[in-house]
Amino acid sequence: DRVSTQSTWGCFEIEERLRKELDIPVFHDDQHGTAVVTTAALINSLKVVQKRPEDLKVVVLGVGAAGTACTKMMMLLGVRNVIGVDRKGIVSKDRKDLNDAKREFAAFTNPDNLRGSVRDAMRGADMFLGLAGPGLITVEDLKVMNSDPIVFALANPTPEIMPDDALPHVAIMATGRSDFPNQINNVLCFPGIFRGALDVKATTINDEMCMAAAQAIANSIPEADLFQEYIIPSVFDRSVAHTVARAVADKAVELGIGQRHSSMASVSMSPTGTLRSVDYQPKEFAFKP
Repeated sequence: DRVSTQSTWGCFEIEERLRKELDIPVFHDDQHGTAVVTTAALINSLKVVQKRPEDLKVVVLGVGAAGTACTKMMMLLGVRNVIGVDRKGIVSKDRKDLNDAKREFAAFTNPDNLRGSVRDAMRGADMFLGLAGPGLITVEDLKVMNSDPIVFALANPTPEIMPDDALPHVAIMATGRSDFPNQINNVLCFPGIFRGALDVKATTINDEMCMAAAQAIANSIPEADLFQEYIIPSVFDRSVAHTVARAVADKAVELGIGQRHSSMASVSMSPTGTLRSVDYQPKEFAFKP
């Protein structure tokens, strides 16, 4: 994955060119894998705190490739108010020091054109998503958030705030680490996404397929089993990859960018996104955890 070594704008340019020139699926895991699993965790978190995507104020600290992809997918889910923050403060439309990638980000975020620091951005926020670096927010920042805040601090190995410090002040806490509950890890999505796309010979992996993957990951936990420390399945749950593969394959065929073989039965989704049929069985994965 040499794309990961490029600048943010370089990532976007390389990916766009590859998508145009190749007739095979292109998927940058650092962007879209992070976005898929983060969105899955958000879907289930909202069930726990009983909030709607369209009512959220979301702060994204770190507006690089992953932060931008997460923002776009959360907005596809229905989030309308996202405030991006970089090392110089809130990303607003009138900032003169923004590069091309951040100017594009500013164009579809921060609807009230807020200015200031991360503390200013977090005032009244319902969710914080950190994709930046260690120790960049404090308990005092959490105290100015809305009731029942959701905090995904995903910098590794040291998150933007440690769970032990944050938990007394938040409703849901997630990190990228395996030694705390709610590990947001890209491995939950990319094996299944590629298995599903390759099984139906999909020519691309688009936003709709990524959202189908996010919904499949989220729905792999029965709603009755959700609680503050269990909003995302374990990375060791082998059924997740197969569930994601089925959802992605079905979506690709539905969109006309995949081919279902005669031996593959259709996999339908209920209105809640729950898989109703498991007649289509993805080809067996080569790895054996």
